[in-house]
Amino acid sequence: MKRKFIRISLGGLRDEAEIRGHRRTYIGAMPGRILQGIKQCRTNNPVFMMDEIDKLGSDFRGDPSSALLEALDPEQNAGFSDHFFNLPFDLSKVMFILTANTTDSIPSALLDRMEVINLSGYTEEEKMTIATKHLIPRQIKENGLKPRSMSISEGALRQIIAEYTSEAGLRNLEREISSICRKLARKIAEGQKKSLKITKGNLHQYLGVAKFIPEMDQENSQVGLATGLAWTQVGGEVLYVEASLIGGKGELIVTGQLGDVMQESARAAVTYTRANLKTLGIERKDFENLDIHIHVPAGAIPKDGPSAGTAMATALVSALADRPVCHDVAMTGEITLRGRVLPIGGLKEKSLGALRAGIRKIIIPEKNKKDLSEIPPMVRRKIKFIPVRHMEQVLEWALVGGQGRPADVKGG
Repeated sequence: MKRKFIRISLGGLRDEAEIRGHRRTYIGAMPGRILQGIKQCRTNNPVFMMDEIDKLGSDFRGDPSSALLEALDPEQNAGFSDHFFNLPFDLSKVMFILTANTTDSIPSALLDRMEVINLSGYTEEEKMTIATKHLIPRQIKENGLKPRSMSISEGALRQIIAEYTSEAGLRNLEREISSICRKLARKIAEGQKKSLKITKGNLHQYLGVAKFIPEMDQENSQVGLATGLAWTQVGGEVLYVEASLIGGKGELIVTGQLGDVMQESARAAVTYTRANLKTLGIERKDFENLDIHIHVPAGAIPKDGPSAGTAMATALVSALADRPVCHDVAMTGEITLRGRVLPIGGLKEKSLGALRAGIRKIIIPEKNKKDLSEIPPMVRRKIKFIPVRHMEQVLEWALVGGQGRPADVKGG
């Protein structure tokens, strides 16, 4: 762009005067951060980066996010007024770039003035490439090693990514690589070794036992156990849903620290199942004497959202019909009382999480077919995506012995 660049950090900023400046009547009065930055780069059309906009605070001294409303609005900032200068200043030629980890804490009026660009986490292949070309050489240099003194095999690097880090970015991966380099540097200083080759066999000697091991590996198809997909801040993960029928008084028991929306999805799944017993080929049961228990493991982790509706309904139908759910099929989608499957978000991250868990088929809502273009080709080659409209199609694909529907798309 051939423009000057200036960056300020907004993390923890609480005083409105940091943005608009102080009146000159105060001792130690200064212009605001915006005009100070423009003064430093000596041009009125720089690229101006404001870091961590979601970490802005507010207290009795004012609300800096409200002061930013005028500065970031291209319709108003041609006459931006700083208290220190008390003259209008034209900010319309400045290109503002703001960064945030989440948009939840940004005031809606401020968010409305921005064009939001969501950046998803790295895929495993991207992490491998960045680590090989950039992170490993950098850590070897920073730890005073020679380029040929250490090598990490592809299998060991994949194991570090999968079992020692759980993140959307690369910070922890670089820390683990740095830890190996430091231990090698110490051994070289002590005269024990001159070079080191890290493989899957000796990785635990340098990094210890694996930190992130799946809580439940579904190796066989089981009755009442369905695989859903969840989106978290560190990427996508598989989410197991268990359903069981026990003698009782016709109650629905939902456990696993589920939020209100997820509990409502469980109730919708039960209502759909009970209303369609004949269509689903299930013998009528005496529900007045049966309790339905739906459980989502990892009970210490709060979970919420509607996208586990299809997984809950599948697990419940599997338990009622005594038919196992295919272990290599995962599903995501919101369910209605009539069995329609509604679209969800975060399909790319969920697909990457499913691939890490060894899933080869994902049942998705048909309205999410447009999102397949965002999924990396490497993932589309390894996973079959099955778009569905109705819960009946989900069950045809998910339950063992189902025929499958022709609505089958591979890749997109």
